[in-house]
Amino acid sequence: MSASTNLERPARASVKLTAKSFFGPKGILSRSHPAYEYREGQIRMAEAVESALHDGRHLIVEAGTGTGKTLAYLVPAILSGQRIVISTGTKNLQEQLYFKDLPFLQSLFEHPLAVCYMKGRANYLCRQKLYDAERDPILSGMDEIGEFEIIRNWEARTKTGDRNELRELPEKSSAWWKLDARSDLCAGQKCQQFDRCFITEMHRRAAESDIIIVNHHLFFADLAVRDEPFGGILPEYSAVIFDEAHEIEDVAGQYFGMTVSNLQIQELIKDAAAISRRKQFATPELDRVLLHLGDHSERFFGLFPQEGRHGFTNREEFLPEYDDYYHELVFGLDAFCARLELVQGAIEELLPLVRRSKLIQQALRFWLECGDTNYVYWVERRGRALYLQATPIDVSAALATHLFDRVNCVVLTSATLSVAGAFEYTQTRLGLGGASTLRVDSQYDFANQVLLYVPPHLPDPRQQDFPLLAAGEVKQILEASRGRAFVLFTSYQQMRQVYELLRKQLTFPMLLQGDAPRNALLDAFRATPGAVLFATSSFWQGVDVQGEQLSCVIIDRLPFAVPTDPVVSARVNSIRQNGGNAFYEYQVPQAALALKQGFGRLIRSTKDRGVLALLDNRITKLPYGRVFFDSLPAYRFTTKLGDVQRFFDV
Repeated sequence: MSASTNLERPARASVKLTAKSFFGPKGILSRSHPAYEYREGQIRMAEAVESALHDGRHLIVEAGTGTGKTLAYLVPAILSGQRIVISTGTKNLQEQLYFKDLPFLQSLFEHPLAVCYMKGRANYLCRQKLYDAERDPILSGMDEIGEFEIIRNWEARTKTGDRNELRELPEKSSAWWKLDARSDLCAGQKCQQFDRCFITEMHRRAAESDIIIVNHHLFFADLAVRDEPFGGILPEYSAVIFDEAHEIEDVAGQYFGMTVSNLQIQELIKDAAAISRRKQFATPELDRVLLHLGDHSERFFGLFPQEGRHGFTNREEFLPEYDDYYHELVFGLDAFCARLELVQGAIEELLPLVRRSKLIQQALRFWLECGDTNYVYWVERRGRALYLQATPIDVSAALATHLFDRVNCVVLTSATLSVAGAFEYTQTRLGLGGASTLRVDSQYDFANQVLLYVPPHLPDPRQQDFPLLAAGEVKQILEASRGRAFVLFTSYQQMRQVYELLRKQLTFPMLLQGDAPRNALLDAFRATPGAVLFATSSFWQGVDVQGEQLSCVIIDRLPFAVPTDPVVSARVNSIRQNGGNAFYEYQVPQAALALKQGFGRLIRSTKDRGVLALLDNRITKLPYGRVFFDSLPAYRFTTKLGDVQRFFDV
């Protein structure tokens, strides 16, 4: 599939194109882009990516904001002639590449670019579910019926089945959830709609493409099942380019680990009951099996009542005490499979149900019986949802085995990969010690565009009176900036505390994370003069607000990961047991990169200017603060509120 209509390329077809011929002062981009600006860092990065792809080497590139890193890796990827997967941190960035950047590059080439993008199955419509829903009563209420009509009319004209086309559909549409193409009920090639399936079509496009754009979650979902028969999602490829590569360790940990939840069993029971009625194989015996499975699941998962995330360290005591609960649940899953296997006829939906049941059993056995010390075992309860999880303590070995040793070239790029100017932390955590590295500084004039303010008088953020005193400081900063700010927190609790303290004191429009969907909050912030957004970690990255509308970013404290978090605790203990200093080797570097991400929200163009305020003065008082300062750009620095007020008065 071509990324856009083919246009004439303003270059000599007979000359071999290189990164330099594109990005040089008199190159193709200078003659093609109305806002072209020669950037030395951009051409350095492009030539490094070009060389890595040609030589089959791994490369880590930290490219500061304003470098133009997207084009700096896209152009060499296109010129390489290889099939390359580009993996992004978010679906929004995926779509920016596919619908904006690549159509522009297409205009510079005479031949069509073979490009596609792939998302997870839940983003696509299942035609068979849609057709079944027209005959069977699966919809509830007038809202779902109205949403169904929107989806049915759209199905007749869409070529991709990508939900992103349905702008009029509510973000949390329950009708879409009943009609999407998740694999839970997929019959694969036995489905009547297989040849017309949007997932099938997505795979066809990928097989015909040279550039395949995915997100990290889809990439690692593929990597985790690639060795299984028919397990791969992506076609074979020669190289991978990770944008927003600082997220890789966490995402890889999810997919090289294991999760099982009570929701999986509830959905299995619900789907089996619905299909048995629709396909007319429901029996009193099957109903009893489903009822007993639900009871066993509720009893077993009820053994973990505590809200939040907690380590599971009492395996040796747990199994003998609660062996009956565990084996009753496993027996219930066995009985479920046995009952389905008695159903006469090759009913397509039965195979996915049996497969799901067996995967749940495997996950339960791994979590309770395996005892592999390379994993940390933990429990998370969120309301009525209970998750049993196993996460690799160190993903570097799995990444080496499944990725770095198998793929000729892997390029990792982000604005936040180095700590105090070095890449040791990233290389160690990901197992890429032998990779080439490159730092490309931002093109922005941070010394003149940004003032970094750290108030010296606030207490340690761990002190009980910090929220009250921090709220007073935030109020004064916002009055100086006339709103126009993000106030970012490391915890929901502190966000709500400070918000409630200031809600009646400030005259600026105040937005709070959780009151509306993320994109709706961002749209409201951009459209509302003087708005202030109170938010947490999901707004620390991937958010782009240019211009005066965002003139101040306030961060409550240095973003150290919660030390009691089971995954963080296990990684800290592992480093200590191996003779390392976990605080300086893991916790400080991780926090330094997170702080860089948070501060990166402020300056998004050469015309932006503003104040970064960090309310945590440990950065100036304790020795490790130097690591944070050395990791940040050369901001102008002050400890005086008067300097902040004068900055905004200019």
